[in-house]
Amino acid sequence: MAKSKAAQVENLSALSMEALNDKIGEETLRLKKTKFSHAVNPIENPMIIRSIRRTIATLKTEQRKRQLAS
Repeated sequence: MAKSKAAQVENLSALSMEALNDKIGEETLRLKKTKFSHAVNPIENPMIIRSIRRTIATLKTEQRKRQLAS
């Protein structure tokens, strides 16, 4: 079963700023690889791309929230 949005936000708030930046980098790389894979040979479930984009947006929102809090 998928995690609730509140549980996902709690997990993000527990990460350090460096870990958050690393996770953003990893997810961005994963998105690029998935998009390339989809362009070459259509992937079975293209909704994965949307999911990855939303994950990156959530991570960047948490990052921006911390920058404004400082």
